[in-house]
Amino acid sequence: MGDAGKILVFVDLPDGELDETGRGLLSYAARLAGTLGAPWSAAVAVMPDRVQLAAFGAYGTPAIVCIERGAALLDTPSLLGKHLAQLARDESAAVVLLPHTDLGSTMAPIVADALDGAIMTELVTVRKGADGVRLSRKVLGVRIAETRVWDGSRPLIVTVPPRALSQVIMASVRLTAPSLVAWRPAVPLSAAMATIIGRIPPDPQTVDLTEAEVIFSAGKGCDPATFDQLKELCQLLNVSFGVTRPVYDLGWTGFERMVGQTGRTVTPRLYVALGISGSMHHVGGIKDSRRIIAVNSDVKAPIFPNVDEGFVGDLKELLPRLLKQVKAEIGGAP
Repeated sequence: MGDAGKILVFVDLPDGELDETGRGLLSYAARLAGTLGAPWSAAVAVMPDRVQLAAFGAYGTPAIVCIERGAALLDTPSLLGKHLAQLARDESAAVVLLPHTDLGSTMAPIVADALDGAIMTELVTVRKGADGVRLSRKVLGVRIAETRVWDGSRPLIVTVPPRALSQVIMASVRLTAPSLVAWRPAVPLSAAMATIIGRIPPDPQTVDLTEAEVIFSAGKGCDPATFDQLKELCQLLNVSFGVTRPVYDLGWTGFERMVGQTGRTVTPRLYVALGISGSMHHVGGIKDSRRIIAVNSDVKAPIFPNVDEGFVGDLKELLPRLLKQVKAEIGGAP
């Protein structure tokens, strides 16, 4: 990679705040810097306030560079990508790290083209070896694994999927007071621009379960009545709905809703297992969820040792009460 190279991580600040993805990226950048033995800094398009600056410091961020008038560029990712590429060149960055979000995945090839760099999307792990830096990723719903070697001869542009990010602050990270500077290109940049005129959030009821943020799943502990109640609850809460293999086999829903090693391997922020006993195939498909909550009438259900919180209860009593409370909270009829 070269001693002069550094890592530049682009952090989006939606609504001016450092969100879960941003925190995860900072933690990832700190670990990557340790693995590669390289300095690092953050690039932002929105000037962080005092609170957000302290949040950056909690992850050991040494320096923050704010792209001048960057907020106006967020809706023109092609032009923002050119700015980020120029910033990376000015910073002598060997690695440019972006989130694998709509914005990051759009900008990555633009930055790579401008820098004549190598690109690796949906990066998961990085290992330094005798032959170079080994980069591994999983794509197509983590069904395909791929490893490539980067020799450092060209800049590397990578994206990291939010599912692979952890907000945990490593014990080795030291609190910093990041320097904050504004940057603008020496020569104004222009590009043939595709402009974002609106953003449509994904529908949790139809989004691929591998991309879902919150999933409520039904197991064979559900009967037809509680199954319908659970689907209604998911619609009211605007969360995704999943099932186990036995429920799919009953024909109650399509294969695309099946969670587990023989269905969808999922990594949501929250996974709620309702009436699911916890077979090894199902647990294997949800183990990377950030938080797992289970409800089962059997105190000895094998799912309980694999969850963050477990509750023993009867779904026939629980789901009607949950529906009533949720409807009252959102202003619907009790």
